[in-house]
Amino acid sequence: MRVIVIGGGIAGTAAALGLHKAGFDVSVYEAHPDGAEDIGAFLTLASNGMRALAALGASAAVTAIGYPLTTLRVLDSSGIEAAHAPLGESGDPLLRYRCLRRGELNAALQAEVARRGISIRHGARLASVEEGHAAVTAHFTGGGTATGDLLVGADGLRSTVRRLIAPGVEPRHAGERVFYGYATRPVPAGAPETITMVRGSAAAFGCTASPTGETYWFARVAGEPASADEIAKSTPARWRELLVELLRKDAGPAAGIVAATGERIMVTGATEMPLGTPWRSGRALIVGDAAHAASPATGQGASMALEDAVVLAKAVRDTPDTGSALALYETLRRPRVEYNITASGRISRGAAAPPGSGRGKPARRPGDDELIRLLAWNADIRTTSAHGGGGG
Repeated sequence: MRVIVIGGGIAGTAAALGLHKAGFDVSVYEAHPDGAEDIGAFLTLASNGMRALAALGASAAVTAIGYPLTTLRVLDSSGIEAAHAPLGESGDPLLRYRCLRRGELNAALQAEVARRGISIRHGARLASVEEGHAAVTAHFTGGGTATGDLLVGADGLRSTVRRLIAPGVEPRHAGERVFYGYATRPVPAGAPETITMVRGSAAAFGCTASPTGETYWFARVAGEPASADEIAKSTPARWRELLVELLRKDAGPAAGIVAATGERIMVTGATEMPLGTPWRSGRALIVGDAAHAASPATGQGASMALEDAVVLAKAVRDTPDTGSALALYETLRRPRVEYNITASGRISRGAAAPPGSGRGKPARRPGDDELIRLLAWNADIRTTSAHGGGGG
């Protein structure tokens, strides 16, 4: 079976690793001319994402970069500690949360793709998809085609594949601006391997200290997305001043950390995909942010993409035909990822997380037994899904 993966970011490289491990002939096509799919921002991989990486056999590639997070500390707006607890599955070194820069994670996964002999072509921008009864063909700008049995669209928020499957469906603003930055001067960011979350009156703030002494931080602020003109005219100094003014309304470390940050500040808007977005058409499927982007409030975007990769690879491996595989994949994935969209969106808009998803599913935590069974590489996905794996 030949699989075309459109997009060489986190979702695309993970999907390629999973499908290759399942025994399929996989090629990756990335529009960007080199490996720098994303620069600037950092992310955390939660225990469920690390479990998916283990299933893909890619743990070593990722634990070689970034650093682990084992403890969560929560401060209120007055700077008083409201909670202090282990983070995720901190007792297992392989499954500990990991903090790392998005670009470094992307580069590590692309290197692992190349190490396994999977073809990855840079500078290949998708123009259109042609579906036939027995095959699907990708047409690229500037000429060139690729034909396979399955096309996986892992091309992010502005997905070309999604526009072909679901014309007119676009990501929407989730109610917040999100700031990311790195402070290099010594600031009180907390103990090693600890992420500190501050429930501020004007912003939600989080920070963690790297082993090299940098403080990685983010802030989520309610508001409309910054316009392209505003972003073009703004400077890191302006964003820093704006944010420090908001954070100084509260006690705690947030304002001081941002004030100690130099030029490495970026701002983006929280976005999410509408629930019910179509994911597939014939032999084409979208995964990761292209299908189910959520606001960053729950910190699950990359981890959900890694889960996608394992479930898709197992579904294609364990079912008799492509149509059955994609139908099973959607049945297993949609309740979980749409719960995450809903929960993240409610947090971003200042509401409590819902008690269940729009489909009536109860909230699930990373590491629940159903998810563990579903991500177990050697277990037939049809057997595990019969035990309720899709809700995990």
